[in-house]
Amino acid sequence: MGRPRKFSRETVLEKALPVFWKYGFAGTSLQHLEQATGVNKSGLYSEFKDKQDLFFNALVYYYQNRGALGILAQEPLGWANVERFLRLCEPQESGCVGCFSVNALREFALLSDEIRHVLAECHRRLLPEIAANISAENPKLPPQVIADIVMTFFSGVCVESSLPKAENSDPVGQFMQAVRML
Repeated sequence: MGRPRKFSRETVLEKALPVFWKYGFAGTSLQHLEQATGVNKSGLYSEFKDKQDLFFNALVYYYQNRGALGILAQEPLGWANVERFLRLCEPQESGCVGCFSVNALREFALLSDEIRHVLAECHRRLLPEIAANISAENPKLPPQVIADIVMTFFSGVCVESSLPKAENSDPVGQFMQAVRML
């Protein structure tokens, strides 16, 4: 009989997520993960097959806990939900900026097919929710077209969130002001 675990899977995912978010898949070392989680290599590998499996599970954990779909489902549907969704790119309590998912897209070629599938599915699930919120506002352009613009902006603002911002800069607010006219 082996020793009982002194960690929970959820706690490991919670602590590994900001490490992957900050350094990316390729830049995250096993040493980074051991330091962040407090779990040694054998403990991590007893719970996860390898670093890719830990990354995959951290990504799934992120999707389950970041709240994007919940934000977009709040009644009444409309621009306020879209803006709250876009503000998910702003600095997190963990110090992470942008979006873990968008950061992962930058390493798409390095990731397994399974991880690429999860990334694509999340994107596909968000678009109709964004479009439904836009549709509630009776825009001039087709809601799906605007939803595509919103997602493209979100990806760009997430990537740029690592850069220093100009004082009093509010790219999300400025974008929302413009997109409401479409």
